[in-house]
Amino acid sequence: MPQLLLGPILRHVDATGATVWVEVDSPGSVTVDVTLPDGSTVRGGDRTLSLHGHHFALVVVDGLPTGQSLPYTVSVDDVGVWPLVGSSWPASWISTPAPGDELRLAFGSCRRAGDDGEESTALVGVDALSALARRMVDQPETPRPDLLLFVGDQVYADDPNPGIVDRLRERNEGRPEGAREVRDEIGDFEEYTWLYHETWGPEAVRWLLSTVPTCMLLDDHDLRDDWNTSDVWRRQVSERPWWEDRVKGAFASYWIYQHLGNLSPKDLAQDRLWRVLRDIEGDTERDAVLDEFAATADADPASARWSFSRDLGATRLVAIDSRCARRLDPDDRHITDAQEWEWVRAQALGVDREEPLQHLLLATTLPAFLLHGIHHAETFDAAVADGRWGARAAAWGEKLRQAADLEHWAAFHRSFVELVTLLGEVGRREQPPASVLLLSGDVHCSYTAQVHVPGVDAGRTAIHQLVMSPFRNPLERGMKVANRILDRAPVRGFIRGLALLAGVREPDVRWDVEHGPWFDNGVMTVVLDPDGPAGVEVDHAGRSQGLPRLRRTLTRSLRAV
Repeated sequence: MPQLLLGPILRHVDATGATVWVEVDSPGSVTVDVTLPDGSTVRGGDRTLSLHGHHFALVVVDGLPTGQSLPYTVSVDDVGVWPLVGSSWPASWISTPAPGDELRLAFGSCRRAGDDGEESTALVGVDALSALARRMVDQPETPRPDLLLFVGDQVYADDPNPGIVDRLRERNEGRPEGAREVRDEIGDFEEYTWLYHETWGPEAVRWLLSTVPTCMLLDDHDLRDDWNTSDVWRRQVSERPWWEDRVKGAFASYWIYQHLGNLSPKDLAQDRLWRVLRDIEGDTERDAVLDEFAATADADPASARWSFSRDLGATRLVAIDSRCARRLDPDDRHITDAQEWEWVRAQALGVDREEPLQHLLLATTLPAFLLHGIHHAETFDAAVADGRWGARAAAWGEKLRQAADLEHWAAFHRSFVELVTLLGEVGRREQPPASVLLLSGDVHCSYTAQVHVPGVDAGRTAIHQLVMSPFRNPLERGMKVANRILDRAPVRGFIRGLALLAGVREPDVRWDVEHGPWFDNGVMTVVLDPDGPAGVEVDHAGRSQGLPRLRRTLTRSLRAV
């Protein structure tokens, strides 16, 4: 009997269709049957694609009615595999949007795997995604998300949970010493599959992902902490004997587990690697092609684009890869390369659209507008590491950059300036959007900040940085204290003075942290009116009656004023 190993995960959904991702235990034919209101069904199907001994399918279902919530099932070789036999969770459904619908996009980042038991909860807190799933079931009258955006660190390849570490040590026993250097870290494609199964396998999360469309961006822990933080870091790690296998496993698994589902059916059909792999009959040749693609994606960032864009009615989501496509030359640091940034600009300015945008969402795993003390610390350190105060100070600055994770937009100051310029271009258009929202994670705290760009009429366009992190991986107490100290006025003023002495010149922009920072596990939701303003809801996770629950921390309008 065929077995469903992971999924179904609902990925791209539009007014008349959807894509559903699965991993099964053997090659076969996967079908998705969607039940219409009259009892008839719409079916989509496809053969699995085998990669490194694993078998995947991304099924396209087309011809669905608009504005309907429709239950679906999954079969492999005509054997039903979803819903799971004996599951207490309700049927999974596909909800197609209708013109004029309000859009609710939930987002966050940084989630450690684990169940909802006492041991996992004691280690990393209550899982915000489990709590979200529980609320959807227990409070069906509460508006549910139309889209779930993961802005980085879906898996922790460099710091897996104890159960995975035990498996890694057993597998790596007897390997050469060079490979054993990172025996407690993920090393190749097979081991990455363990992470994804552990992360997306718990029952509540599995059901949530089966019924809320998802899109995903990668960040450093998908490969290794501080990934691409600097040219020094990259030279050091590239010399390690285990790095090549790690890179191949990271990019290859990210491509199949996360990236493909970000694409629309049209974009999927045009994806060169997807077409090539499906035309190859031999497993060995297919794996070699995928590994070559993965290695090249790391060596030549221009060879692959992980950024993507989705039009969601009157809203455009532009998801920016701020990790893989970096330029690391100390004399010309940028958080994306020139080709990537031109694509981002074109998407943000909507050059391909006839109708103006009501809302523009710029998703970037790393916040552009940090808490002020941290922002100034990063600009100062970047200037020192770039050699502003000589070679000895530069070496010190580089060590601090890596030790303290000083590698956000502020640490790539040229890119920060370019982003501020782009926000001005968007806001000064003849028909600007009502809101421009930057959605980010990474920093293990959550907050909202209003951004003021000269020349942008705040009465027409509201610009906000919204940060939600973690889903499930809270900061240690000492780091929380450090965050609060750095953001005290005297401290941030002193650090700003150091940045000025180091030659940092900020663009003409101001931002005010209005709410937060909070440090609890949680999820943030932006609520987008197609004809009106945006709003934001912040929920944090806790337990009630022994179950994970969400509690509302903030509800506010982001109306332009």
